[in-house]
Amino acid sequence: MPAEILIPVIGVSIAVVLFVIMKVSKYFLSPHAWRRTRESITAYLYLLPSMIVLSIFVFWPIIYSFVLSFFKWDFKNQANPQFIGFDNYIQLFKLKHPVSMTFNVAFLGTFFLIFATIYFLTVLLDLKRISDKKVKNIIILNAVISAITFILWNVISYQLQWIIFLWLAFSYTAIAAMKKIEGTPDKLLLRMIILITVYVAGIKLIHIPEIVTYLSMAKEEADFLKAIWNTSYYVLLSMPITIFLSLVIAMLFYQEVKGKVVFRTIYFIPFVTSVVAVSLVWQWIFNDNGLLNYILSFFGVEKILWLKDEKWTIPTIAIISIWKLVGYYSIIFLAGLQNIDKSYYEAAEVDGASSWQKFVHITWPLLSPTTFFILIVSMIGAFKVFSEIFVLYSGLPGPYNNSGLTVVYYVFEKFYGEQRMGQASAAAYVLFGIILIFTFIQFVAGKKRVHYDS
Repeated sequence: MPAEILIPVIGVSIAVVLFVIMKVSKYFLSPHAWRRTRESITAYLYLLPSMIVLSIFVFWPIIYSFVLSFFKWDFKNQANPQFIGFDNYIQLFKLKHPVSMTFNVAFLGTFFLIFATIYFLTVLLDLKRISDKKVKNIIILNAVISAITFILWNVISYQLQWIIFLWLAFSYTAIAAMKKIEGTPDKLLLRMIILITVYVAGIKLIHIPEIVTYLSMAKEEADFLKAIWNTSYYVLLSMPITIFLSLVIAMLFYQEVKGKVVFRTIYFIPFVTSVVAVSLVWQWIFNDNGLLNYILSFFGVEKILWLKDEKWTIPTIAIISIWKLVGYYSIIFLAGLQNIDKSYYEAAEVDGASSWQKFVHITWPLLSPTTFFILIVSMIGAFKVFSEIFVLYSGLPGPYNNSGLTVVYYVFEKFYGEQRMGQASAAAYVLFGIILIFTFIQFVAGKKRVHYDS
């Protein structure tokens, strides 16, 4: 029996069983217990229609697609899907051609990611446990350097890549040696880090190999790795800028300015406008002879091939998304600002606090629940980017070389373009796992930093 028929039948059966239990229990329970049982069953009966609808359109497709990810179900095997286990997941990360790489290249790429991850996690989880302000500033600086380096890894010179890596390794070793962080690595790990740093420094002095990380090379040999790379680049580029601009605009809206209701509406209009319409307008703006290049020409900037140059694909998409979402998030920030009791600011003014001090010690801590919500929502939304790419490049994942291929676009292409439903389901669940991990990290990091009482 098809699921579309089976689920409603099961729902009606459950409703009948609950109704019978409610009637029969009257004769076996005390009046108080029977009233509580009747209230509970009545509530479940009211919820049952919604649960049936959710089961048909949400729960069942989720379960079915997860099962489907373990089957070979494509155009040739529509009638009889073949169980292949984890082969769909393996195919996602399988390279078309083996990547030629020296040990030094793999070593640098791997340990750069390790040290970058250490600094990011330290900033998120352990920054308040560090008492020394100099050490804290170094860790924040290294996290920023790691983020910028990750985004510009293929643009910066090889020598600068080595210098950044050595700085990260040396600073982490020095911080661990000073024992300013609780849970400092043991002596064995510390010695290993020192030896590795000395080894890399020696290799640097003897020979400078062609440094390209394994991921940056492998992504050209596997479309799914390219999709993860592009999606990560987009998230790191668009999400911080969107949140920062949203907060700034919300702070301006919060001031007593004439006509701010009109400005709120203007900033919010892009969010409610169709993505297709927005992308078509920006397609004209980004054209070779479009509005943006015309404006840049007044500042002596040469014509930029926004829609034809591979390196501008993700920044172009990020600009559209930032413009579309900044008004929506600014309204949410504004709601959070309006929930802060003004007595805090009045007390701070009595103590002679400056505007910056009031923002750092009052606004930002009490705005943490709103910021936490926007971080979660914006991250999930950024990982699901698709429509802007599809419309902006007329149904193609970028101008060439899959420069605009994201994970959701990859799922779309596998499902609708190549009719490989099993691989599309596997890719969708890998994306689900990535989002789940980052969401979990944000929840763990937000436990001690989010203040819900104002």
